[in-house]
Amino acid sequence: MSEKLTPLREQIDAIDAQILELLGRRGRVAQEVGHVKAETNAPVFRPEREAQVLRGVAERNPGPLKDQDVQTIFREIMSACRALEKRVTVAYLGPSGTFSEQAVFQQFGTAIETLPCVSIDEVFRATEAGTADFGVVPVENSSEGAINRTLDLMLATTTTISGEISIPVHHSLMTKTGSMDGVSVVCAHSQALAQCQVWLNLHHPGIERRAVASNAEAAILASQDPTVAAIASEMAGEQYQLGVVQAHIQDDPHNRTRFAVIGSLQTGPSGRDHTSVVLAVPNKAGAVYNLLAPLAKHGVSMTRFESRPARIGTWEYYFYVDIEGHVHDAAVSRALEELKDNAAFFKVLGSYPQSL
Repeated sequence: MSEKLTPLREQIDAIDAQILELLGRRGRVAQEVGHVKAETNAPVFRPEREAQVLRGVAERNPGPLKDQDVQTIFREIMSACRALEKRVTVAYLGPSGTFSEQAVFQQFGTAIETLPCVSIDEVFRATEAGTADFGVVPVENSSEGAINRTLDLMLATTTTISGEISIPVHHSLMTKTGSMDGVSVVCAHSQALAQCQVWLNLHHPGIERRAVASNAEAAILASQDPTVAAIASEMAGEQYQLGVVQAHIQDDPHNRTRFAVIGSLQTGPSGRDHTSVVLAVPNKAGAVYNLLAPLAKHGVSMTRFESRPARIGTWEYYFYVDIEGHVHDAAVSRALEELKDNAAFFKVLGSYPQSL
């Protein structure tokens, strides 16, 4: 066995040395890029550029590594090289161990500074105030729909959307002991409780369910009190030393949550983009149909349509619309100009690369 392994290990050692040399070269070039950016006051993080790189490595990947694994490696390389220019600070709904934190690392890599916040409102505040360079907030869940608080805050924020991340959401039921003996309450974020209600009704119908600020907070409570069970990610369970009672208890096995990256950055076209807008229409028959007609006229595809009450005491609504393309694309630009002319309220929330 050792006679066969030794030459293979020597090959790996030689390849690792080449990789390390190339990483050093890439880092030095990244430093030169940083100097050029500093001269022109250009942003350190360019999500459209990084999206193009990650798509490119997947398209050129010869195997045997999976495309997703190759993209993870290159994301970390870019994150480490970006940190040579500046370590960006990213705010998210904390504490550590939430799916929001997972989304942060999936977008930015791990060579960053993170700022956990107690609420979605605080993520917006930290980003608008410049305490964080970017914020990551949940937008919608495939099972429970839109995150209404995020939509409401998008309406008035001075930030813009510069990226999106879609991640699978797998919930686990966990306790300090790894069993449900003596447990009197199940804690989780309200969205997680809703996403697991069928399973909970079937297996633990008599146990109280209590909504808390985040699943990670539920994990902390469970780590401190054996009468509390938490619904959270297995990553949170490992971090707070919980035992898994049952994994993957979400009612939808394909459950996913989409997150938005917010900040002051205006993102350029990447080739595969989304644009988000919020609209309001005059209160008259056919107003919504007439408002959206320019999208069909100019061949622009709508990928999402959500309505929210205007909350001004009358039966009026804001409409949140996602479309394919970037505001700099000719067809999108023409469609948005006509939308703006027909709308009682119009705001572009951002154009950004589609989630990989």
